Amino acid sequence: MDANEFLRRADECFGRVAKWLEALDPDEVDYSTGDGVVTIEFPDGGKFILSRQAATAQIWLAAGASGRHYDYDASSDRWRDDKDGHDLYARLAELISEKVGSRVEALG
Repeated sequence: MDANEFLRRADECFGRVAKWLEALDPDEVDYSTGDGVVTIEFPDGGKFILSRQAATAQIWLAAGASGRHYDYDASSDRWRDDKDGHDLYARLAELISEKVGSRVEALG
């Protein structure tokens, strides 16, 4: 994937995540977007950071004390963890569910 395609796909991912976050309760989850970053904030002061890493053509997720790196998989049109292959959107829903104490539906 060339640099322009990576930027396009990463921006599509961030737009999709932002639209999904808009549907969540703003008293439980707030977010902001910036150039290549989505910051997800919680009432307890916790933050998750989703960031575009152009040098590695990855999206990185920092959630609590852990960090995960995702590569774009063209065959499934999904962002997949570079270690175990899990889906970014499913993991994000799982992590947010744990943080807010109730089930959050995974992003399509």
